Amino acid sequence: MKKIFLYILAGSLCFTACKKDDVVDTINEPEDINVQNSYDDQAIKKFMDENYLDAQGNVRTFSTTDASDDNEKKLSALPNETLPSGTVFITRPDAQPTNGVAITEGDSLRIMMNALTFVATDNNGSIVYGAKTPLTNYNTISETGIPVVDPKFYYIKNNNKLIKNATTDIAKQKSYYKIEGFNEALQKYKAFDKADGEAYNLQGVIIVPSRAAFARDPHYNYSGYSFRNRTFVFNFQVYKNTPRAAD
Repeated sequence: MKKIFLYILAGSLCFTACKKDDVVDTINEPEDINVQNSYDDQAIKKFMDENYLDAQGNVRTFSTTDASDDNEKKLSALPNETLPSGTVFITRPDAQPTNGVAITEGDSLRIMMNALTFVATDNNGSIVYGAKTPLTNYNTISETGIPVVDPKFYYIKNNNKLIKNATTDIAKQKSYYKIEGFNEALQKYKAFDKADGEAYNLQGVIIVPSRAAFARDPHYNYSGYSFRNRTFVFNFQVYKNTPRAAD
């Protein structure tokens, strides 16, 4: 009986995946969302201390066996700022456009990026950011080699077919698709004026805690796995921005 009770208890603490319009995570989570928010902040700090930028601005993890990265600056030692939402943006020195164009909300953007996510969890009293999971179709560096144009988590039109054909009220809302923390932090940078075929030199990193992303709300199924409680890391360069007519 004791074993049966434990199995039932363990099962009750797990979430199982459900329909596409309402993705749910399979990872155990604290009941109090404020605890998850604290986990996120601690894991972000840990991530910033354990990673650095290589010669082209890619995020790399410090090696414990190779001394070649010993003189690299950790992300937390680079210019960075935390916004009220908890989103952190890191500016890479000497990698910003000389005559950059201000980015305003709603601009059409061409972005070279590598995006990944993680869930911050408590591992025997130590907060960890777990396995880093690539955000499917948003690693333009290794997948296509050209910038992505207006990813849906940045901008989606009111008449987009996903919204027009949505079968639930929540899926008709832009918030179902957008990652607000990313949009907020992106406006702290300036855009280059580069052709799509030019070599990249990434200009920064945006780290969005779950509360500034989708938290525990229903969201669009970008990847086949849930973004519930997930923190996002965007390593990017804005190649170009263009003012957009009002939607």
